[in-house]
Amino acid sequence: MPPPRTAYANRFEREIRRLSAEIESLKNPQNLSASPHLDGLREENARLKYRLNILKRSLQDERSHCTKYMMNINQQLQEIFGEAIRASCPELDNPPLAVTPNQQAKFGDYQCNSAMAMAQRCIRPLYTEIIISFIYYMLFLSHFFFLSSGFINIHLKRTFVSKLLSNLLVNGVQPPPLASRKKVVVDFSSPNIAKEMHVGHLRSTIIGDSMCRLFEFLGYDVLRLNHVGDWGTQFGMLIAHLQDKFPNYLDVCPPISDLQAFYKESKKRFDEEEDFKRRAYQCVVKLQSKEPDFIKAWNLICDVSRKEFQKVYSCLDIQIIERGESFYQDMMTAVVKEFEEKGLVELDEGRKIVFAPGQSIPLTIVKSDGGYTYDTSDLAALRQRIFDEKADVIIYVTDSGQGTHFQVVFAAAQMIGWYDPQVTRVEHAGFGVVLGEDKKKFKTRSGDTVRLMDLLDEGLKRSMDKLKEKDRDKVLTLEELTKAQTSVAFGCIKYADLSHNRINDYVFSFDKMLDDRGNTAAYLLYAFTRIRSIARLANIDDATLRKAAETTEVLLDHEKEWKLGKCILRFPEILQKILDDLLLHTLCDYLYELATTFTEFYDSCYCVEKDRQTGEVVKVNMWRMLLCEATAAIMAKGFDILGINPVQRM
Repeated sequence: MPPPRTAYANRFEREIRRLSAEIESLKNPQNLSASPHLDGLREENARLKYRLNILKRSLQDERSHCTKYMMNINQQLQEIFGEAIRASCPELDNPPLAVTPNQQAKFGDYQCNSAMAMAQRCIRPLYTEIIISFIYYMLFLSHFFFLSSGFINIHLKRTFVSKLLSNLLVNGVQPPPLASRKKVVVDFSSPNIAKEMHVGHLRSTIIGDSMCRLFEFLGYDVLRLNHVGDWGTQFGMLIAHLQDKFPNYLDVCPPISDLQAFYKESKKRFDEEEDFKRRAYQCVVKLQSKEPDFIKAWNLICDVSRKEFQKVYSCLDIQIIERGESFYQDMMTAVVKEFEEKGLVELDEGRKIVFAPGQSIPLTIVKSDGGYTYDTSDLAALRQRIFDEKADVIIYVTDSGQGTHFQVVFAAAQMIGWYDPQVTRVEHAGFGVVLGEDKKKFKTRSGDTVRLMDLLDEGLKRSMDKLKEKDRDKVLTLEELTKAQTSVAFGCIKYADLSHNRINDYVFSFDKMLDDRGNTAAYLLYAFTRIRSIARLANIDDATLRKAAETTEVLLDHEKEWKLGKCILRFPEILQKILDDLLLHTLCDYLYELATTFTEFYDSCYCVEKDRQTGEVVKVNMWRMLLCEATAAIMAKGFDILGINPVQRM
């Protein structure tokens, strides 16, 4: 039953019926004289029919070309309501449009909240509902209620949801197609050469990789860049120390096993020995002049670091292209010249600085000694990505402490005319710091920064302990146990990071992330394994499930079936939201909701019925098995975007 109407809503309904009756009367020539607004109604009738035909054609095109893709239902509703609103109030620029999932199921599945705002701005607020009443029967809405509060509650058809689930099962998890394939550059990880990766690099690496996976899944052309710190004055002291410690480095590769210790030794000498410091500066000059022996020494040091970085990237399954500061050295002179030619450079005590509009802090593009800075390097990198890479989207994944720096860099790039923010999306995706369980910056007991490889090794150890605690070593083969160990260890580390709002600091706790209760990777991985095992334990193979997907209707009569089916189909909406705000914890929250919704369904609806005496399968409710498969397919793709590798058995 529809909710109670107030006088306001009843007036709307009466007006709709009156106008609808008058429009119908236009179809009968005998009734033409009955309408006092004949010309207006004729014009309005033609306009409504025109809009209706446009919507019908759009719907037919959508159905004929995109049946294999998942539909973003929220986006479709926004398009429908947007068309209706524009038709009813064509005099409005940017009319209000708000369609959101309904928080309470009793009020429907979605809600359009535009009517109230329209009533205040539009002289004809009623036509929206007229147009929608014409089209909702042929779309996917079972009915809607227009409330006195100005909300329109929308209910989806069960047959429509069932068909979308069948499409998903037959075609796989296919995102809606892009209007055009855009180029995306993601700058993430970015450790410094000659220094080991530490826990501070963990967030940038995990978050950046997941963003890349999301864009790649949605069909974008993604360039993953590692802007390593591989240039600068510190290489002078490293090369000078290399010459002293391994004088034959040009002929024999130096056995540098601990680059962090090597860096500390050279830094100590640089701070304490004047002769060494002088020689280090000379090495910098020769390196910048690209003398072959010094380039070779630089490459040797970089190669040692790369091998250490790759250990981390291999553990976390990270694909990334190194393009460090050295790559942009030859471009910096041109950047400085361009700013000078446009009269944007000021002199300040020998420095060349640039003030961008609205920014109180300038960029230093040339130091007083003539050298370039991080500001110059970042400007050169941004320019190269805009003009050479022709990027449509550029995202920098670094800690929030660099937010002001990037804000000034972006403002300077807009000031000089490199890009228009309405056309090119350039964004800093900042994140908070990793804290220890004492809520202080994550350190070792001795107060040192935690090495990332040590952290990953500890994760492996603890995940194995957890698996053995559950006696999984007694039922899994050694190969299966090792795969489960890796999946749990690295999956939990990634999920613990990604499940928190990246803007906030988060507390790193192995105990919490390995807990198999609540919103953790451990819980989701176990849930996924259980879902995958349902068909296997019922002796239903993949071929049978594929055939059933093509021939069996997915029934949604039980309230838990209906709830699960709608939850599964929200996946494209979730991805679109993350695409807009780059907050990946939304996906984690959704996967947890999906897993708990599935548990409710599984506890209430028998998928497989067995004989209580013999345990033999006596009945398989195939449509429910298909709901299990659809849930697992969405969870698997969600894991893939998060960079988590589930295993079949745990």
